[in-house]
Amino acid sequence: MESEADIINTLEVKHRKEKKELQAQIQAMKKTAKNDKTKKKELAAEITRLEIELDARHKYETESIKKETIPTDSLPVLENESSIHKVSKAQKRRDKKSQQEKEREEQIKLQEQENLHGPRNTEQQAINVRLKEKGLKGFPIPSDGDCLYKAVAHQMAVVKNKQISVNDLRLSVADYIRKNKDDFIPFMSNPDTLDMLTDDEFEEYCNKIENTKVWGGQLEIRALSNCLKHPISVIQATGPDSIEQGTEYDGPPLVISYHRHMYRLGEHYNSTVPNTIDEND
Repeated sequence: MESEADIINTLEVKHRKEKKELQAQIQAMKKTAKNDKTKKKELAAEITRLEIELDARHKYETESIKKETIPTDSLPVLENESSIHKVSKAQKRRDKKSQQEKEREEQIKLQEQENLHGPRNTEQQAINVRLKEKGLKGFPIPSDGDCLYKAVAHQMAVVKNKQISVNDLRLSVADYIRKNKDDFIPFMSNPDTLDMLTDDEFEEYCNKIENTKVWGGQLEIRALSNCLKHPISVIQATGPDSIEQGTEYDGPPLVISYHRHMYRLGEHYNSTVPNTIDEND
């Protein structure tokens, strides 16, 4: 029968071998995502997961040996990776759940720390200050591609007491851009070539506004203002306090907020409401 020192030494050799194999695997994975930014982000998360899982398993195996919970005849053998110490299925499920909970708690702590000092929280605080100066506060809008249109629809209900659907807004915007092509196309370009859109690409752009949840930007805000014949004010964290569209129209503006860092998927718009509620309530 092997001594405890021999058992631990065997396990440490196995652990070093597995770490070396994982590093080789990681290097191979990195090569496949060398020129793909999106794949690099996904790969970074996968690498972190693999490293955490391997480290957690190594710690479990080491601690189990020290507690003499692993029979010596079922210790891992380097020549045969499948001969890992035997643990009941129920225990494996409990161990896995426990490890997942620990990892989740750590991720939550890290995310809370990131949110506290990160760009998302800093941006939100700046926007809140600017909204408060106008007697407003933010009203959250779902991040589903329709955020601009939903924010404007919400503003129409708040400011004008008028109900209008997202679909109607999208149809109106697409129609307005088509009818005023000469005004809009100089500001449109192919994202890959940066060339001005061709006629077919311009029509595809308008079709996407009508028939998909494609995100709306500055051009769509301009079109919305002209369609509704109403000023729109976009509050942002940096630069000018707000970006104004449709200042030639009368009436109080529809006020929405623009967020660069709220969601990882990209830019986002929220709506606003009067700040008439006591913050202590």
